[in-house]
Amino acid sequence: MKKRYSRFDVSVPQMIVMGFAGLILVGALLLMLPISSQSGEWTPFIDALFTTTSATCVTGLTTLNTAEHWTFFGQVIIIGLIEIGGLGFMSIPILFYFISRKKISLSTRLVLRDSLNMESSGEVSLMRYIFKTAFLIQFLGALCFAIDFVPRYGWTKGLWFSLFHAISSFCNAGFDLFGDSMVGFQNNPWVLSIVMGLIIAGGLGFLVWYDLMGLRKKQRMTLHSKIALMMTGSLLLFGTLGFVVTEHFGNSLVASDNVVNRFFNTLFMAVTPRTAGYYSIDYFQMTHAGLILTIVLMFIGGTSGSTAGGLKTTTFGVLLLKVRSIFKGQKHAVFGERTIRDEAVNRALTLFFITLSLCILATMILSVTETIPDVDQLGLEYIAFEVISAFGTVGLTMGLTPDLTLVGKVIIILMMFIGRVGIMTVFFSMLGRSRQDTNFKYPEETVMIG
Repeated sequence: MKKRYSRFDVSVPQMIVMGFAGLILVGALLLMLPISSQSGEWTPFIDALFTTTSATCVTGLTTLNTAEHWTFFGQVIIIGLIEIGGLGFMSIPILFYFISRKKISLSTRLVLRDSLNMESSGEVSLMRYIFKTAFLIQFLGALCFAIDFVPRYGWTKGLWFSLFHAISSFCNAGFDLFGDSMVGFQNNPWVLSIVMGLIIAGGLGFLVWYDLMGLRKKQRMTLHSKIALMMTGSLLLFGTLGFVVTEHFGNSLVASDNVVNRFFNTLFMAVTPRTAGYYSIDYFQMTHAGLILTIVLMFIGGTSGSTAGGLKTTTFGVLLLKVRSIFKGQKHAVFGERTIRDEAVNRALTLFFITLSLCILATMILSVTETIPDVDQLGLEYIAFEVISAFGTVGLTMGLTPDLTLVGKVIIILMMFIGRVGIMTVFFSMLGRSRQDTNFKYPEETVMIG
């Protein structure tokens, strides 16, 4: 993180943070306008800021009902922020460069490379591929939605709903125009399947699609893609089987006697925490075991370089591989006949520790500022669920968000922002120039572990 943008003398992480923050602020000012609300009145700044942060950070948590509060103009602002937030704030200037066919400056390339978490060149060609892939998948998703939504709502409303939910699903945002997410489609496998397909497509990451689509035919699949695919498949299987155990045996959460509908709703519960935010069941009625499983899935999140948030599947996968190597007596983490760099393992450990500490701290603060409903067997998980959902940019809720205090809204806003921008990027943006590595090494000494 030693690169700096010479014109303004700010680092690349600072550029990324300021870019997202600026986009959120502009969106908040637009949503405050009377034209954005159906009541024709000014929307309080904190609620507009909360909504734009949630949209730009592709989360889905809202203090105001999207379907009931915002006009068509407000909904367009929200879905625009979701698209930009999902593809990255650098998508705006890059798209301008592509349209105008101007040469992209070196400084812009550096910011773009860091925003895509790339270590080598090729960021421009990747961004061009991202645009093509994202727009194509969202267009196909909208067409599939239209098969159901147009007959149901009519051409105008049906097409708008199709486009809105295709973008929201692919970007893992979780915003909906139905008012109750996907509860009304609990017995509609077609709609649930489209939503899940778009969520998985967006959550896999563009680098993975870059490999799968054969754009690197002369190269073997990257280690990143292998770990991402392995972890995505494993977590989907683990989540589905876990919810079968926690919610089906002795619990009638998925209220349907139809085996097919029950299967799709169970699979939906395993997909949406990674990190979309749509729901087809009431999480307030879930078992404690089911809530814990959901929290774990939300914390892990999607794949690095995708529209999803969270710790990331590749980060979690690297940690698991390191644990396996320790138990096998190996010095390095190995997967697919490749050795994972110690630098990557150390970074994964650091991310895990910092993110877990941050979530614990936020939960502690909200446990003081917020009120837990006086309901039997409802405890700290009511708050922890919301915090992890915000950090993982998931958007699932047990009902706390609409009742948040001012302090609670600020905390959740910060968690959503950090979860989307990246905790390391935010921390580096607050630091000055990086210290140079020293050429000497202090004597080693052993510390008792375990």
